[in-house]
Amino acid sequence: MEEVLKTSLYEKHVSLNAKMEPFAGYLMPIQYEGIIKEHTAVRTKSGMFDVSHMGEIYVKGTDAVKFVEYITTNELKSKPSGKVVYGLMLYENGTVVDDLLTYKYSDEAFLLVVNASNVGKDYHWIVEQSEGFDVLISNHSDDYSEVAVQGPATEDIVKRILNIDLSSLGAFEFTNAVIEDHDILISRTGYTGEDGFEIYGDHIAINLVWDRLYESGEVLPCGLGARDTLRFEAALPLYGHEISDKITPIEAGFGMFVKFDKGNFIGRDALLKQKADGLSQKVVGIELTEKAIPRQGYPVFSGETQIGVITTGYLSITAEKPIAMALIDAKYSALDTPITVQIRTKHVPGFVRNKQFIKKNYKK
Repeated sequence: MEEVLKTSLYEKHVSLNAKMEPFAGYLMPIQYEGIIKEHTAVRTKSGMFDVSHMGEIYVKGTDAVKFVEYITTNELKSKPSGKVVYGLMLYENGTVVDDLLTYKYSDEAFLLVVNASNVGKDYHWIVEQSEGFDVLISNHSDDYSEVAVQGPATEDIVKRILNIDLSSLGAFEFTNAVIEDHDILISRTGYTGEDGFEIYGDHIAINLVWDRLYESGEVLPCGLGARDTLRFEAALPLYGHEISDKITPIEAGFGMFVKFDKGNFIGRDALLKQKADGLSQKVVGIELTEKAIPRQGYPVFSGETQIGVITTGYLSITAEKPIAMALIDAKYSALDTPITVQIRTKHVPGFVRNKQFIKKNYKK
């Protein structure tokens, strides 16, 4: 039986009576005072998440920028040091190994932050692709803890409570800071659709960050339940749901993060062929016209024909509507196309809509 791991913040969660459940090999907090309260705190003020289960992989060497551009879809060479770039790693057939954030220190040094459930798989896959490149790849996931602090009041709170002024840090940029002689990395990134920061450091440093923010009374601890409802409302993908080894970024609607002009990368030819041939399936937004919750895995129909499945669905806390993302036959993907979702024995009516469920509030 595989051992369930614990993050360095585990005892903090237990002391707050968090509901703990296994996730990606770790025992993680799902909620503290309730998903709705935690979700609302992030949308209106500030909340923080333990995301220490995420993976951190360094790529260094004279071929680092060439290699990372080869294994990811986005363009990096023109980006300045201190930039964070969202992209995807693909198999040769164009489906997704994982999506990730790439932190550029220089053309010879990058930090890849990958999904918790994929760390081992991703690391081995990256190493396998590195033959012929002058790069050193190292997995430092066990060395880092990480806290995500999200919400419209977060910049002000971090300045007052942590004494770190991040007002000049732009969206998808990172910087270094110090807390009680411990180095930390802070990026203006997140997974909620709100402004905020992700803070990386050694285990002691991140425990200090958590304690200071919690003791201030201004930042609400939030679990992975609210993290999922928040990312879903912002139409951000979750691996295994909106992107996977069976779904390409073009089908998922993330073609803007695929830079064909940069030259060759793994999966490029397959995606070009898919664009030329047209899509057979597509991830779309769905809204139901009755109060029912369209959960992941529920079948989607057009008349008597099943045309797809729900990838993520909720009764949106912010929009107060039953909405979902679904992978469906591309022939039915036009906006306002009527559909039904089978919820238990009932077919609940709805329609295809855009995935702009809420307005994202990133720093300009």
